[in-house]
Amino acid sequence: MSFGIKPLGDKVVIRKVDAEETTASGIVLPGQAKEQPQMAEVVAVGPGTKDETMEVKVGDTVIYRKYGGDDVKYNGEEYMIVSQSDILATVK
Repeated sequence: MSFGIKPLGDKVVIRKVDAEETTASGIVLPGQAKEQPQMAEVVAVGPGTKDETMEVKVGDTVIYRKYGGDDVKYNGEEYMIVSQSDILATVK
């Protein structure tokens, strides 16, 4: 599925997962009190390089480095472009 951003090399386009706004006990958290998750959904994957085979695929949920990647806005949505090495794990 192509949506307009085609990552190059070992780059991956991810969409951040929204933080919970309400705790399990029903307390509503203000914006700054919400813990920002480092989880995202993979929306596009580059072809890889001769030295790096791509291990993630579109639709995977991943955990990424806190300060890795670049934020981009495309068609009113916010995405992040990261190197595959900035992805720490996939979530089942």
